[in-house]
Amino acid sequence: MKWETVIGLEIHVQLACKSKIFSSSSTKYGMSQNTQASLVDLGYPGVLPVLNQQAVIMAIKFGLAVDAEIAEKSIFARKNYFYPDLPKGYQISQYELPIVFNGSIEIPIDNNDMKTIRITRAHLEEDAGKSIHDKFDNATAVDLNRAGTPLLEIVSEPDLSSAEEASTYMQKIHQLVRYLKISDGNMQEGSFRCDANISLKPIGSSKLGTRAEIKNINSFRFVEKAIEYEIERQKDILEEGGSVTQETRLYDSDKNETRSMRSKEEANDYRYFPDPDLLPILVDKELIKEIKIDLPELFEQKVDRYIKDYSIKKADAIEIAKNIDIAEFYEAIISRFKGNPQQAANWFLSDLMGHIKKENISITDSIITPESSAELLQRIADNVVSASMTKIILKQLIETTDSVDEIIEAQGLRQISDIDQIEAIILEVLESYPDQREQYLSGKEQVLGFLIGQVMKKTSGKANPKIVNKILLEQIKK
Repeated sequence: MKWETVIGLEIHVQLACKSKIFSSSSTKYGMSQNTQASLVDLGYPGVLPVLNQQAVIMAIKFGLAVDAEIAEKSIFARKNYFYPDLPKGYQISQYELPIVFNGSIEIPIDNNDMKTIRITRAHLEEDAGKSIHDKFDNATAVDLNRAGTPLLEIVSEPDLSSAEEASTYMQKIHQLVRYLKISDGNMQEGSFRCDANISLKPIGSSKLGTRAEIKNINSFRFVEKAIEYEIERQKDILEEGGSVTQETRLYDSDKNETRSMRSKEEANDYRYFPDPDLLPILVDKELIKEIKIDLPELFEQKVDRYIKDYSIKKADAIEIAKNIDIAEFYEAIISRFKGNPQQAANWFLSDLMGHIKKENISITDSIITPESSAELLQRIADNVVSASMTKIILKQLIETTDSVDEIIEAQGLRQISDIDQIEAIILEVLESYPDQREQYLSGKEQVLGFLIGQVMKKTSGKANPKIVNKILLEQIKK
């Protein structure tokens, strides 16, 4: 029997608020255990939660960006379950009346087609703490610093049909929340993670199969591998005549397998009820208008602008705009560089991004700045140095505190543009390689590259290539 895969994702986005969703406790990452948990976060008797307005605004921003409906009235509920890292014995979340609902986003699929993925809802909630199993022998420690951290949970419809689509969708949401600046999206720190719901059904069947949920996947590669494994696991069960158990599973990246954690709860198991300590969120239409006006330029808009205003290749525009930090770095270069944006894009994507990838760092952590990048590009455009010198200069910018101009002078990299000097060197080369000259005249034009190379070798790569090419052709034909 042939099977159809049905996938839905629940993506948990940590919002970029400086304080928690219901208290003034800091959300700063990496602090000593249990130093950022207030009495509110711990649910002590007599304390009351106070909603963080910034979290609401960020949720609305996301909703508007995915063309969703914004609820005029939404309600917080208590989701009751008992875990050591849930100090109150319940999580404050949203259930029946979320703040965002009925949205959608498009993702690229095969043959440059686009597929619409419906977003059922996006609701606000607080994060739980963290259980630590490897700090003490025969004991589990609990760090409550993360308890109360503001989250936006984004729930898709089961519109995804492959592991690749799920990964692409997850990346698209990650890109969007970073463009909106509502989350840093740091997956290593747990700021962006997802639960994947997977089921199989016979092709053509309208009835959905029993789903298994894979919890807390924090990598695009892992979400793809976890789903691929789970599809094969369920397929094997069904083809052997068995039935899939509705359960929550964990992905083990070391073994590349999913394993059972617990039976999957239904909504009723959580005994949701409206939180009596929190008033409903009432969203004014004027506020929505203000937030909509203030929305930043998003990925698709940025790509279109790069092509229109900068006249750069579409592929380059897409590559630069993929990451908001990279896009902002490139634009900072262009604002200072008085040359061709495509030339800047060529250098940026090859030389600078090559360095970034080699060092395995983010562009924001690089020693290279937009200022020094623009200065280097300007010296190339002004024929102060040749393009072949850029790697030498880039290396020095990384290793020293010298400016581009200081490096050029110290290393003797200034381009030779003196016509008489270049002509004299060309005559020496032609005298040394008469056979190659005759070969060119007889129609072997590829020999020209060899002769140019000899000139550049004699000048240590500093001769102006345009002048070299012009004079060399003139002298060959004499």
